[in-house]
Amino acid sequence: MLAIEDSLTLGLAPRPPPYYAAGICEVTTVVEIRAVGDAMEMALALLESGDVVAIPTETVYGLAADATNGVGVARIFEAKGRPRFNPLIAHVADLAMAERIALFDPLSKRLAQAFWPGPLTLVLPQRSGNGIHPLVTAGLDTIALRMPKGFGGELIARLGRPLAAPSANSSGKISATTAEAVAADLGPRIKLVVDGGATPVGLESTIVKVEGARLRLLRPGGIAAGDIEAVAGMPLLRGSEGIEAPGMLASHYAPGAAVRVNAGKIAKGEALLAFGGRRAEGWQGAVAFRNLSVSGDLREAASNLFAHLQDLDHSGAKTIAVEPIPFDGLGEAINDRLSRAAAPRDRAATRDRAATRDKIDTGQ
Repeated sequence: MLAIEDSLTLGLAPRPPPYYAAGICEVTTVVEIRAVGDAMEMALALLESGDVVAIPTETVYGLAADATNGVGVARIFEAKGRPRFNPLIAHVADLAMAERIALFDPLSKRLAQAFWPGPLTLVLPQRSGNGIHPLVTAGLDTIALRMPKGFGGELIARLGRPLAAPSANSSGKISATTAEAVAADLGPRIKLVVDGGATPVGLESTIVKVEGARLRLLRPGGIAAGDIEAVAGMPLLRGSEGIEAPGMLASHYAPGAAVRVNAGKIAKGEALLAFGGRRAEGWQGAVAFRNLSVSGDLREAASNLFAHLQDLDHSGAKTIAVEPIPFDGLGEAINDRLSRAAAPRDRAATRDRAATRDKIDTGQ
């Protein structure tokens, strides 16, 4: 068991909604890191009390709370500093739990049966009276559902209720793929990190939504689009109006350093995130260097993406230059994360707020 000593008084997120009225303000002095075999009972106790727990999943580490408990969900927003307009994924133990929460059309059910448990999130109409707290859905009439593998699924089954669990990192920053990365970022703000080792997928889930006779990709992720199309028997449409699901903010997954994508030449003082065996011009002058996959394996690159970005961010470089990465297979998701990390952050935040306001106001 590893403990990180610190002290921080937590306030509320800016302009909180009415369900923050009770106010959450406390001092957390120690975050424990416990291995999965020694963490279940403590995790359950914290969740039952309306607290949060950082847990491993096959994608990235998640910051989990009981999705039916408004205080617990509020603590997620508080710990992450997450915008209130960004919805959360609700994680379920099985398909029966999912069907108590949302209305499944035949295609969504077929996709769930093919890819669950696993890194696929489905956006579905909410079932009336499902008990999910309004903070989870950010005012939308739909809900994002996923069934995780491993410890997360076992924890949900023991709790008997779904977990809201965005990535366990400060909002908009690099997702954590190890327990140590979670503790370094959120340590003073949470009480428990469950250590399941490095996450095998390394990217968040793919998010899709059935729209009548069409299937739309809202966020590329840990399942390649082609694999989903093969099961669905139809092409995935791209593009969306506003923010319909997590991970759709224009600026997201960002390190402290600026990110420059598709770099053919490396400037003096930049860090380099490389891919494959061929180097960009001037790569020898990079102040720090990581290669997502020397062999050009996109699955390996996906699993290394966030950890390598964190390493380069710690180098002190003001800019991380990224060599071009193919868009096929998991490359689509990798390029999605990198483009959001590279987005101008102030303008992107204004655009995200407007997009979500319009989406809620029109009821779409």
